[in-house]
Amino acid sequence: MYERILAAVDESQTAERVLAAAQELAALSNGEVIVLNVWQGEPARYKACTATSYERARVMVETAEKHLAGAGIRATGEVAANLYIHAAREITSCARAHDVGVIVIGSSHRSELAALVAGSTAHQVVHTATCPVVVVP
Repeated sequence: MYERILAAVDESQTAERVLAAAQELAALSNGEVIVLNVWQGEPARYKACTATSYERARVMVETAEKHLAGAGIRATGEVAANLYIHAAREITSCARAHDVGVIVIGSSHRSELAALVAGSTAHQVVHTATCPVVVVP
């Protein structure tokens, strides 16, 4: 089915469900999961993105890798730093670089109006990815 699956995780409550969905897809196809966290900050608040927050992102990715490995799934992790809130661009770029077959991402639970006006990362990924995207609520 899919040799490589990209699981885009963050600190939201949907991250566990994203990993579970990626794990299920990988188990069906004996595939590998690439766990990606886009560590980002807004230019005005960049000073708030410290080494501590980067380390938290790295620990989150490593924990996900260990969880997947414990379930018998090959997994690698990556933290991509991004200053200008272009998480969707980082996700789709990573997917192309690793030649993934599918991206699994969580929805932001924004209101429909907010998603329409500002767009969500998941929405942007769906519209710019060159592979299928599974959006987990």
